[in-house]
Amino acid sequence: MSDVLVRREAKDTTGPRRPRWAARPKAYVWFAGAFLLLALPFYLDRFWLQAGLFAMAAAVGAIGINLLTGATGQLSMGHAFFLAVGAYGYCALAGDGSDRLTGLGLPTWLAAVGAVALAGLAGGLFSPIAGRLRGAYLGIATLALIFIGQHVLFNAHDLTGGFNGRDVPPLSLFGLTFDESELVVAAVPFGAAEKLWYAGLVLLVGCALFARGVLRGRPGRAMNAIRDHRIAAGVMGVPVARYRAGVFVLSSMYAGLAGVLLALVFQRTVPDYFGMVLSLEYLAMIVIGGLGSVAGAVVGAVFVSLLPQLLTRYSDALPLVSAPGTGGVAPGEASRYLYGAAVVAVVLFLPGGLVRLAARRSTSRQATQGEEQ
Repeated sequence: MSDVLVRREAKDTTGPRRPRWAARPKAYVWFAGAFLLLALPFYLDRFWLQAGLFAMAAAVGAIGINLLTGATGQLSMGHAFFLAVGAYGYCALAGDGSDRLTGLGLPTWLAAVGAVALAGLAGGLFSPIAGRLRGAYLGIATLALIFIGQHVLFNAHDLTGGFNGRDVPPLSLFGLTFDESELVVAAVPFGAAEKLWYAGLVLLVGCALFARGVLRGRPGRAMNAIRDHRIAAGVMGVPVARYRAGVFVLSSMYAGLAGVLLALVFQRTVPDYFGMVLSLEYLAMIVIGGLGSVAGAVVGAVFVSLLPQLLTRYSDALPLVSAPGTGGVAPGEASRYLYGAAVVAVVLFLPGGLVRLAARRSTSRQATQGEEQ
């Protein structure tokens, strides 16, 4: 009996008990975030929906290059090439030839899957090189893909439409067409942006969960071992060349899916977009967000993709920023200056990226709560 009383007194001296919701704050934060994302199409205008969709597509592509560069240590400068393969592959497979351009007329959902497969095939053709090169040598080799892709996009007019690009057929899935035809939901008219919002969310969540599973499993440990010490990984039995080639193909498929989503959002593909600058932006995304982290890829993609759009939207109210052609600093140029400075700041003062900063705050908060108890 006395032992029981002693245990009760010891238990009571630990201080007031925290409520149940405080024991699992992350779960409630995720639930609130998911509810907010699902409700946004009912309240936001077209600009913000398109900006969000652009960020989702960028996040899918950033997850792919983070698997390659952040987790495996392979520098790739040709990510934009595989985005172009996905975007133009979808147009060619889904097009019906009514615009006098090459089109197979496949169902659009099958064309989307085929475009991702084409991007993976392109990555597979390059994977023997990716499996044997590393560092700056692989970066220079992948840079050649950008020049090849730009030459094809501008000159293969029957396939790509040349300089003017080509229209993108709207996606149709389960009888629902993601075009401007109105679909009324809860007295709110849903156009193409509202419909694509939910498709983009599903794709982003699926890609993020798959990549997270890869990184947390045995493949992820092998990829990190290759990144940290290639020779030691080979000694431990990791097939280095095979893993490098496989990750390159997987990254290419992520880029192809991002290209399909970008094409559906823009509704027109233009060759100028898929250039070297786009590849550099994707590298900036994973450096700013955090190398080797799925959450870091998403955070960096949101930062880099939304910054120029926000500067364009509010250029009249910002100092030193003006509309293009008015003599001041254009929003696109200003955004590159800002996230270029962000890359330098992250490399110097926060090597783990923005997600590492959030992790530090969470750790310090938990330590403080432990001391209070």
